[in-house]
Amino acid sequence: MKKTLIIILGVFIFLIAAAVAVPFIFKDKIAARIDREIAQSVNAKVIYDIDNVSLSLFRRFPNVSARIKDFDIVGNAPFENDTLVSLRELAIDFNLRSVLFDDYPTLTGVHLNGGNVYIKVLEDGTANYDITFPSEEVASESTASNFKIGVDEMEISNLNVVYDDRQLNYFMALGAINAKGSGDFTADVYDLPLELEALIADITYEDISYLSNKTLKGETLLNIDLEKMKFTLGESNFQLNDFLFGLSGYLAMPGDDMEMDFSIEGMDNEFKSILSLVPGIYSESFSSLKTSGTMDFTGKIKGIYNDEKIPSFDISLKVADGMFQYPDLPRPVKNVNLDLQVKNETDNIDNTSISIPTFNLDFGSNPISGKLYLSDLVSYTIDAALKGKLDLEELTSIFPIEGIALKGNLDVDATAKGKYDSVAGIIPAINAKLLLANGYVKSADYPAPIEKLNVNASVQNPSGSMTDFLVDLSRFGFELEGEAINGNMKIRDFDKLIWDGEVKGGVDLKKILAIFPMDDMSMEGRIQADINTKGSYAAVEAQKYNQLETRGSMDISNFKYTSTDVPQGIQIAKAKAEFTPERINLTEFDSKIGESPLQATGSLSNYMDYFLGENGTLKGQLTMNSSKFNVNEWMSEDASTDTTSAKLSVIELPKNIDFNMTVAANEVLYDNMSLKEVKGNMSLKDGVLTFSDATMKTMGGTIGLSGNYDPRDLTAPAFNFNLNIAELSIAEAFKSFNTIKAFAPIAQNLTGKFNSNLNFSGKLGQDMMPLLSSLDGKGLLKVAETALKDSKILEGITNLTKLKDINTLQMKNISIPITIENGVMDVKPFDVKLWDYQATVQGTAGFDGSINYLVNMLIPAGKFGAQANTLLSSITGTAMDENTTIPLALNLAGTYNSPKISLAGGNSIESLLTNALKARVSGEAAGLQTKATEQFNAAQDSVKQVLKAKSAVAQDSAKKELEKQVDVAKDKAVDEAKKLLKGFFPKSTPPAKPDTTTVKKD
Repeated sequence: MKKTLIIILGVFIFLIAAAVAVPFIFKDKIAARIDREIAQSVNAKVIYDIDNVSLSLFRRFPNVSARIKDFDIVGNAPFENDTLVSLRELAIDFNLRSVLFDDYPTLTGVHLNGGNVYIKVLEDGTANYDITFPSEEVASESTASNFKIGVDEMEISNLNVVYDDRQLNYFMALGAINAKGSGDFTADVYDLPLELEALIADITYEDISYLSNKTLKGETLLNIDLEKMKFTLGESNFQLNDFLFGLSGYLAMPGDDMEMDFSIEGMDNEFKSILSLVPGIYSESFSSLKTSGTMDFTGKIKGIYNDEKIPSFDISLKVADGMFQYPDLPRPVKNVNLDLQVKNETDNIDNTSISIPTFNLDFGSNPISGKLYLSDLVSYTIDAALKGKLDLEELTSIFPIEGIALKGNLDVDATAKGKYDSVAGIIPAINAKLLLANGYVKSADYPAPIEKLNVNASVQNPSGSMTDFLVDLSRFGFELEGEAINGNMKIRDFDKLIWDGEVKGGVDLKKILAIFPMDDMSMEGRIQADINTKGSYAAVEAQKYNQLETRGSMDISNFKYTSTDVPQGIQIAKAKAEFTPERINLTEFDSKIGESPLQATGSLSNYMDYFLGENGTLKGQLTMNSSKFNVNEWMSEDASTDTTSAKLSVIELPKNIDFNMTVAANEVLYDNMSLKEVKGNMSLKDGVLTFSDATMKTMGGTIGLSGNYDPRDLTAPAFNFNLNIAELSIAEAFKSFNTIKAFAPIAQNLTGKFNSNLNFSGKLGQDMMPLLSSLDGKGLLKVAETALKDSKILEGITNLTKLKDINTLQMKNISIPITIENGVMDVKPFDVKLWDYQATVQGTAGFDGSINYLVNMLIPAGKFGAQANTLLSSITGTAMDENTTIPLALNLAGTYNSPKISLAGGNSIESLLTNALKARVSGEAAGLQTKATEQFNAAQDSVKQVLKAKSAVAQDSAKKELEKQVDVAKDKAVDEAKKLLKGFFPKSTPPAKPDTTTVKKD
């Protein structure tokens, strides 16, 4: 017996030891297999550390579990800056028998524990999750994947998911997802028992938010038919906040259409369950909320969904005798009754009807009741009513507003019945009245209240005719610390919109914002207004501004405004505007725009059409002056005072502004340039800024400018300018202009000044700098006198020819004709004297810094010394005349700072002299330079083609970068959703051994 126990104990210890040892023995085999499968399957950058891979037999016994910590997947262009997957832990299960005895392990389970998934689809349908290799690439792999898949379990724990589909205009953010399912995932048809819970941070479709800040739980048996792409829900129980419901039916996607048939039914008939879906109600204190009453919720959705059709639906909600009360508040909301049905029996959304025959509730002793029937979304036939009396002080005892006290009585009584037909001039008959008496608002953040807040308004249309429509705001106003603002307004005739109103009084904006604070914005200052207005929108459309009687004045003083969108801030020390029917006259405007002082006078016209019309254009004539204007801070998102290093960005211009502006500034800061005595005319129209007769002093000379900046296509902002440059420092221009650095790098070693008349156009990059590969231009550069010093080109020429041994070259009266096309500058042949030798220069310079020039020179034979004389004697038997000219052709290639200088045709200096002297004797010397020029031009065509191809690639790349910038606003919305998810996209733990990090890409 004892021996048997020892044997059993030994076997047990052996099995334990084997269980511990097996993962270590086979770790390298499984890790290598994972490595290989990723390399063959994933066309993206996969980042993980081999040392973070661990194996265990006990974790998922009888399977071997491979766990990888800090596992990331980053997409390829255009998603190289987006992390598709960032997992704190990825666990993969393998069948133990396959690990021990098979050539290839069998995958049996996948577990995602903590992390984030960001799915992004662009407008053109390009998706960041498309990271598999194309089928033809997979087929061409020499080693096919032999990984066996027998997955029967998938588990997700604490995962965050953002789905941003810009093609469908659909956005979803889910947090803390926990899900578990098991089944035969390798079968075409199988059942998947599924458990799920998640936080729904936001679900938005076509800019309408349908769900936000809700918790979802559920379990179901999901039947999956992969062959038919049909997903059928079996017995299901779901919970949205505290609302329990059952969901059954199916979703099929056999082709491009989505076919569905779903039924939904509330499972808990308590009023409290549906109340949990009301924003602001479902909070930590919801469990202590006192409630009573019943509810009934049902819904059906059936049909086809595609670009043209929607499924039919019938959704209804009934609430009877509902009541709720917070335990620490004195009054309840009671007698809540609602009968709601939203129905559409067709596949056209326009046929949707809404019916609420019964609705009423009591806010304490304040009853509200109403009804609504809407027949469809075409004729808008409506029968609606709303009636209620509210004591605002009593209302805040039911729904307290932190830090705010309200008083006053609000009385609402409104009915509407009929249909809307703009062609026939028919609108529903309306009888609506709203009265707010003795309103009072007191904030804990400000000692004084807003009081005497009164509003008396009515909307009348007894006949249903548009001409009988009348809105009468007979009184509105309030007082704050003795300052009052009051007004009235009448609007009649729904078609012509004839108005008559006035507003008079003053308001301190700082006080208002102390009572009603606004996030991410600060504003202060005083506005005093006395304005009377009469007119009609029909007169606005007809541009009969003499029929618009808007008169009065508005004064603004000590105004300050900053926000997240305008971090630079705007200050208006004093401004005065006078209103007439034709225009707004700006008689005084003393401001500071960011750090730049600005004074302005002028007028604005067409302002009524601009403010009231859908497509109205505001026109203006302005004169603006500034002692120093910093353009850089308005071209950068960086609000810091140091704008010299701030990154510039493309500025979009409004298309509904038509301004003509006369501008004068003592100094303007733009990029790294200081422009003095700037003056000229600017016009902004249709989103294009045009300059004319503009002049400025800079870099020791003057620049005259005319042309335009056109950012209407933000992915390809364009410019077109004519420049008249006089006496500009060559050295300073090299430091300031990227174009000169690229096309004329020789300027860094030149002294003197230059003049030019230059027309050039092209595209701007995301930093508002000219995109060199897109430049086109034509002009003439003139230099009266200059010196070239310490140039590697000069050094190369003297070393090759031995003609001079100095690195200084004086030049006078140079005229250089140039043309630029797609970033390639073509220099036409021009004459110049190099040292004492006559020369002709021609060639090209590329946007990439490359140069390709031909220099033809005529050198007196005597300059070559005894070497030339000896060669001539051997050819003719006589001595050479030292004034005999020798043609010398040089090729300059490479880049300016790393030039490649050679003799045309690849000759040595000896062979060049021999050929030149023979040609001189035979009378064919002139043909040598002609031949060299022809050979150069032939090769030049090839060089231009290469540069043209590079230009196309560079422009395409720049356009894609700008397209990313256009998406910034949308990405900001994504970032806001990420903030809702606690810990979204945390940085992965740095690898323990960076040198062993495995990166799989492509």
